[in-house]
Amino acid sequence: MDIVILAVVIAVVVIGALGGLVVGSRRKKQVPPPPPAAPDLTAPPAEPHVGDEAETPRDEPRRTIEEVDLPDGGTATVAEPPVVEELEVPQLEVPEPTAGRLVRLRSRLSRSQNVLGKGLLALLSREHLDEDTWEEIEDTLLTADVGVQPTQELVERLRERVKVLGTRTPEELRGLLREELITLVGADLDRTVRTEPEASRPGIVMVVGVNGTGKTTTTGKLARVLVADGRSVVLGAADTFRAAAADQLQTWGERVGAHTVRGPEGGDPASVAFDAVKEGKEIGSDVVLIDTAGRLHTKTGLMDELGKVKRVVEKHAPLDEVLLVLDATTGQNGLIQARVFAEVVDITGIVLTKLDGTAKGGIVVAVQRELGVPVKLIGLGEGADDLAPFEPEAFVDALIGD
Repeated sequence: MDIVILAVVIAVVVIGALGGLVVGSRRKKQVPPPPPAAPDLTAPPAEPHVGDEAETPRDEPRRTIEEVDLPDGGTATVAEPPVVEELEVPQLEVPEPTAGRLVRLRSRLSRSQNVLGKGLLALLSREHLDEDTWEEIEDTLLTADVGVQPTQELVERLRERVKVLGTRTPEELRGLLREELITLVGADLDRTVRTEPEASRPGIVMVVGVNGTGKTTTTGKLARVLVADGRSVVLGAADTFRAAAADQLQTWGERVGAHTVRGPEGGDPASVAFDAVKEGKEIGSDVVLIDTAGRLHTKTGLMDELGKVKRVVEKHAPLDEVLLVLDATTGQNGLIQARVFAEVVDITGIVLTKLDGTAKGGIVVAVQRELGVPVKLIGLGEGADDLAPFEPEAFVDALIGD
């Protein structure tokens, strides 16, 4: 039995081997597939030569140049050139002429008329001028900041002239008061702002005063006054300790074509003043205006600093003017400031600002008496051309009205 089983197994193995040989021989005898047919290739068109068309030439009629319609020469359009934007050049302002400027600004003194001029006229027009009335006249003058001594002098003269005059018409009283006020203000004082250049140097003006009086603004407005009179101006921004003071002054100068010399913030004011005068001499400017600091900013103090600026500037040439800017509304406090400045820098003239809208027009008299120097300019508003040369007759006429 075992022999039979073994024989069967051997037979199965032999049969399987023969079958594998037959299959392998058949695979070797298979015919390879035929090669694919070659594609029909179209030759690329020849590249165009110079003068040829980009496409395949075609037989078609061509027109001569005489047959081609050309555009009419008269209607030919020319390409416009590109528009180039030009930088906008700021136009310079033309300041108002200074002649008669105070007359044009007369209405700005209207509030001063109520207390000083019109108040005095009303009191003098009373039928009986007793002691009480004269005391009211004195009080009116003192309230207007005329000062004690000038008030006493004016009242004494008015008493004498009214006694001699006898009957008093409104026209006579107005004429009387006008004459006495003009005398009190000082019509004979020289109020010229000395800015005349000499052969080798410009006129040099230093502007001093405490902050808040309008000092830097006044310097800028003074530049406009000088430009209106035909002068060329250099501005020196020597107030290096107040933020934006130099920028403010430079803006004023640019409006009228005045060059501004400035230094670094917190720098030496005397150095800036020196450079301003030097540049004014080099370019042949008519006037150099120097704006100075107006507050305590160093250990040595404001007055020592101003004295230094003055000494340094005078290494070039002596100062022609030292203008003190005072706020007309400060009254007696302004007089105290004036005394301190006068002791240090030899004030030659006074600029009264903010005189509009105040009932204290008498400060003109008081400050002149205190310093012994004239009021040369007055500010009557916020406008750029509201700085006017002081004219005693026009000032008094504005105070007492028509």
